[in-house]
Amino acid sequence: MADILVPFVSIIIPCRNEAGYIRQVLENIVSQDYPEDRIEVIIADGMSDDGTRGILDEFCAQYSFIRYIDNPAKVVPHGLNAAIRVSAGEVIIRMDAHAVYPLNYITVLVDGLNRYNADNTGGSWITEPGNSSRMAKAIAQATSHLFGIGNARYRLGASRPVEVDTVPFGCYRRSVFDKIGFFDEDLIRNQDDEFNARLRNSGRKIMLIPSVQIRYFARNTLRKMIRMFYQYGLFKPLVNRKTGKPATWRQFFPPLLLAGFISGAILACFSTLALIIVVALGIMYLISILFFSVVIALRSGMALFFPLILVFPSIHFSYGAGYWAGIFRFLIFRKKPGKLSKVLEVNR
Repeated sequence: MADILVPFVSIIIPCRNEAGYIRQVLENIVSQDYPEDRIEVIIADGMSDDGTRGILDEFCAQYSFIRYIDNPAKVVPHGLNAAIRVSAGEVIIRMDAHAVYPLNYITVLVDGLNRYNADNTGGSWITEPGNSSRMAKAIAQATSHLFGIGNARYRLGASRPVEVDTVPFGCYRRSVFDKIGFFDEDLIRNQDDEFNARLRNSGRKIMLIPSVQIRYFARNTLRKMIRMFYQYGLFKPLVNRKTGKPATWRQFFPPLLLAGFISGAILACFSTLALIIVVALGIMYLISILFFSVVIALRSGMALFFPLILVFPSIHFSYGAGYWAGIFRFLIFRKKPGKLSKVLEVNR
């Protein structure tokens, strides 16, 4: 195939302190079946101080199509935008350091843009534990389960290519950024959701190609997972404000669940009926946690049962607490993210 028929692809990777993972993803990229002379790799490094830069220097010296730039802001959307601005590709592919990609990843996603007349294509996630601990395994199971994270298609899988509201990372036509702008730098989290909502609102199409399976490594401790889901919840109301509507209805379950328990507990002090309702709600929720924990544990090992009992409510309540904090911060008091970027700069 002549080069003119093979789009030039810019792969952009935001990272900060990824010494444990960045080598793996770069080795994955150089092993792709896409022609090396038709790609460039731009890493936007958030001033890493853990040895990441030494690994980047090693790869840049060995491969002329790999380079890195500074991201002084240290957060993802700033890094993404900085990389896009210096990129030359007709197609922009975002990749993450905490994932392993099939060796035809670039080829299939780029082909999918034309095959499905899409503006963004992506694959499905196969969530894997961040380490070998029981808690890490439970987190991986819960964050890829319907009860844990709702009906996100890319997490749960699909039987065939399907149009969706979002995909992980994304393979974009460059013209998308020319038409609707770059990633919103107010959004330390959820910038993909907002960008993809903007893309769909402009009449463009996002396609999930489930045969492309990305091995994604989940957080490996309960504390890190709670922090992540709190941040996802925190910025979701700001995404909704910016896009003018919620992208999906599944996002409301955790904040409504949390609100139900808190308001019910308060009202129960004054009403027997309220006490009965909140107790019934609690029993139903506990039964749901136990049921899904047993189902997963029977399939993946009973050692995961007790960790799962902790992980499921941690997902729901951390996201719900973040969501309510976001409502007050961004919708009621109309505050800007401001200094939050400094507090939330570390992803892992």
